[in-house]
Amino acid sequence: MAEAEGIRLDMPVDEVMRRWPATIRVMIRHKMLCIGCAAAPFHSVSEACAEHGVPEAAFMAVLEAAANE
Repeated sequence: MAEAEGIRLDMPVDEVMRRWPATIRVMIRHKMLCIGCAAAPFHSVSEACAEHGVPEAAFMAVLEAAANE
């Protein structure tokens, strides 16, 4: 898990990117337009995955790996 608390599916995408900046490149790689999006403070990681058709489990694994670099 990333840091003590870790990244959770219910966390707002904006919070994830602010707390773990290395996750921004993961968002870009998955063609998620969350960076600078007005909905990012309100959209959870789970909702962003659903919106962009990205499988949650695989995405979380990549996010956590990036956060732990």
